[in-house]
Amino acid sequence: MVAALLAERWDLPRAKEKYNARITEGRTAPGGPRVVLMTPLTYMNESGKAAGPARGAKKIPLDRVIAVYDEIDLPFGEIRTRFGGGAAGHNGVKSLKQGFGSADFWRVRIGVDRPDTTDPERVAAYVLGRFSESREQVEALIDDAARETERLVERIAAGEAGEN
Repeated sequence: MVAALLAERWDLPRAKEKYNARITEGRTAPGGPRVVLMTPLTYMNESGKAAGPARGAKKIPLDRVIAVYDEIDLPFGEIRTRFGGGAAGHNGVKSLKQGFGSADFWRVRIGVDRPDTTDPERVAAYVLGRFSESREQVEALIDDAARETERLVERIAAGEAGEN
């Protein structure tokens, strides 16, 4: 949902299927940073199989890659960015690390909260299911995550992102 909103905001062309992903590219605005927006067509747990080859083919330096994903270890509505680090049990991030050959990429972590269970099947159903929050709350979360991603793109393009 965040990728779709960014593509709309940046007026990017219709995505094409390549590298087992939907990919579109362009500029964030006239004269703005050039971006490649990719949404894997794989399961989240195998997203590195799409992202790794796409990044290699597009020759994108790893420190300019931003992975945007849901994070059950953050409260709903909280958004955090960070560079590198572990996967914290997130199988999609593990797959990206494997596909890229390194964990040295940016992350925009979108808090969706954790269910009241540790049962892996129920946690998976929670993550894959519909939000229990109101439509307005979800739309605000997606908008906030898109704005945070836009800020990070600008910081990276300006060389101000550092690694924190």
